[in-house]
Amino acid sequence: MRLSLLDRSRTRSGYPEAAALQHSVERAQWAESLGYHRFWGAEHHAVPGIASGAPAVLLAAVGAQTNRIRLGSGGVMLPHHQPLVVAEQFLMLQALYPARIDLGLGRTLGFTEPVRRALRQESDDVENFANDVEELRDYLQRNAGVTARPAAEQPLPIFLLATGRGISTAARLGLPVVIGGPILRSADLPHMLQSYRREFRPSPAVPEPEVLISADVYIADTTEEAHQLALPEAWAMARSRETGEFGPLEPVKDIRAQRWSRRTEERIQQSLEQAIAGDEHQVANRLDELFTRTGASELLVSTSTYDRQALRELDTRMAGLAAG
Repeated sequence: MRLSLLDRSRTRSGYPEAAALQHSVERAQWAESLGYHRFWGAEHHAVPGIASGAPAVLLAAVGAQTNRIRLGSGGVMLPHHQPLVVAEQFLMLQALYPARIDLGLGRTLGFTEPVRRALRQESDDVENFANDVEELRDYLQRNAGVTARPAAEQPLPIFLLATGRGISTAARLGLPVVIGGPILRSADLPHMLQSYRREFRPSPAVPEPEVLISADVYIADTTEEAHQLALPEAWAMARSRETGEFGPLEPVKDIRAQRWSRRTEERIQQSLEQAIAGDEHQVANRLDELFTRTGASELLVSTSTYDRQALRELDTRMAGLAAG
């Protein structure tokens, strides 16, 4: 199993928001020492629980503190950007860190209407997105009317973060696809991926279809302990459904001390049941089933928890599982 990390620069209660970025850099260094293949950063705007709104900036910092691990975006939300500007940012990264840069693209808009207005973007039309991806690819491959600088000496891999219709867009554009979230549990997913592989349009840069899966994975000695690690993220997500604000991670003891509404408890329980959580044997069985259903080539682990030492141990156990 090829193993990579998607780190969202989660903020933590009791820490300055800026600390989340240094935590991401340190996590990337640890992931490299463990043999992870990639380290990807995220793009979220005006979200209290996430410090990274500019993955290209974060990747520049990570690149300066690492040597081998591939660096990428999971992803750049292209509706918010001009394709030429994205091309220039990632060509600069490629020039600074040759043969290490990936460009993951998505089309998710800001979480709330005020954020979407601030970004001057309130539409994620699929066709507009596909056209922007093709324009961006032309800049990277020096096929456009203007040349993005610095001109690339080697191809820069592009990946499409997709659910639903986005999977067919990836096939039409001939790009590797990254899938995660609720769609991984969909009964329609095998059919969607079968269509993706059948309709894939190969190119010299990407001759074959490729599927990567992104998932939260929690390994501990028992399922109960694994669910404890998953609780801060489940709590933040459940609370966001009530308050409209996705907040910082909180310590488990503080979460347990708060009053839970019945709906919050139901949402948390549902999240924990859906998580890939347990001991190594249980997690390996869940992942084997997921890889069999999807035919994926790579796991992009998106796990987060409040306790940073526990997160380091999670990353270590995940690397051991993948190596075994």
